[in-house]
Parts: sequence; C-alpha cells; structure tokens
Amino acid sequence: MTPTTEQLFRASDETWPAARVWSQGPWTLREGKGGGKRVSAATANRPVTEADIEAAEDAMRSIGQTPLFMLREDEDRLDGLLAGKGYDVVDPVTIYTLPIERLTDKPIPRVTAFAVWEPLAIMTEIWAAGGIGPARLDVMARAKVKTGIFSRWNEMPGGVAFAAVHDGICMVHAVEVRPEQRRQGVADWMMRKAAFWGQEQGASHLAVLCVKQNEGANALYRALGFAPTGGYHYRQYPA
Repeated sequence: MTPTTEQLFRASDETWPAARVWSQGPWTLREGKGGGKRVSAATANRPVTEADIEAAEDAMRSIGQTPLFMLREDEDRLDGLLAGKGYDVVDPVTIYTLPIERLTDKPIPRVTAFAVWEPLAIMTEIWAAGGIGPARLDVMARAKVKTGIFSRWNEMPGGVAFAAVHDGICMVHAVEVRPEQRRQGVADWMMRKAAFWGQEQGASHLAVLCVKQNEGANALYRALGFAPTGGYHYRQYPA
C-alpha cells in the first residue's frame, strides 16, 4: 500500500531531523541550526489565526531564524493568510514514492555503489561542492537508521546520497553527482543501492523530495518509475 502523505511527512521529519522540535499552540516549530528549510520551517497542526502566526514569528525570531512556514496541499487558508502578510512562495516540492522492489530487480555492477557510514572524506567533499556543508551533515548524523551512498564510475568518484528509514519508508536525501560524471547513470545506480539497503532495513517503499524547478532530477525520478504522491511549498518572510 502506498504510504499516506501523513506517513511521508513523518518520515521526512525522522530521516532529516531538526536539531530541536517543539509544540507551541497550533504549531510544530523546528530549530534548524543552518540545516536548511525542511528542518527550520513551522507547520500547523490545526487551523490558525493571524495572532497564532504572529506568535510563531516571534518564536522563530527568538532563536535567530527568519520566519518560515511549510504549507501542505490542503492548507489554502493558511497559505492565503501568509500571502496577505507579504510572505513569498519558495521552493515548491514534489514528493515521489515507488515500491522498493521496483529498484531491486537487477544486481548492481561490482564496485559501482556502496552503503557507507560514517561518510568518507571524498563523500563530504562531493557534498560540499554541491552546497551540502557541515550543518547538513549534522542533520544526517541525527537520523537513527541511516547510511551514505557512495558511487564510483569510470574508476573515479561518481556521486553521493544519504538514505534513512522510518516506518517502512526509505527516504533518500542530498543526492549529488559530480559534474563530469552526470548523464551516465550514476544517480540511477545510487538510487538502486539505496533501495537494496532500505529493503535490508525492512522498508517497503522508497521516497524522495524534489524541488519542482529541478527539471533534471524530476525527470530522473519519473524515469525510474517514481510517482508523485503529494507536495508542499514554503512561505518565507522577505529579507
């Protein structure tokens, strides 16, 4: 059975964890410590008022974060309230899933992709070149059931990814392929390695979160058989 959007959002929280999460009024608030939007955004647990929004803004500013909200697909009223306050739409995201056995149907060629944790130095270098620095590595370290995926191609480092499992869902994050190794199937083999690893951890589905403007990544996931299962976007207060 395909995971529900609620299960996918919970898996996202658990496989890419914030430094701190707490409830305040109708909100779940997150402290990201530089780890990106997903670990810094507030989400609503029930209908909110403008006063509730102001309280969330104060809470985020009190920890040095610019007010940021994640909007799921059924939150039109909150989206409208934030738009009325001048919040900009940022990074619409598609959630993709597929049954994990779809990517474990053929063996991975020898010396092509490996599940590795702790990350090797070359893995952190590839991530850093793609803008994934120490704060995001700290996010990875907080996940409970996790691994890094390291690929070699043409006898050279090919790319890296991060995978973690929660509640039967293996979610893949931080996929980076070295520029000179792109369009050669490196990402395909990394996703397949993540599927084999996730299956070993008891996962039944593989999931990824992809910014809609990243046309190449969206095309890759669709070509592999992933299906859109939901989405979200952020509203961020103008700097």
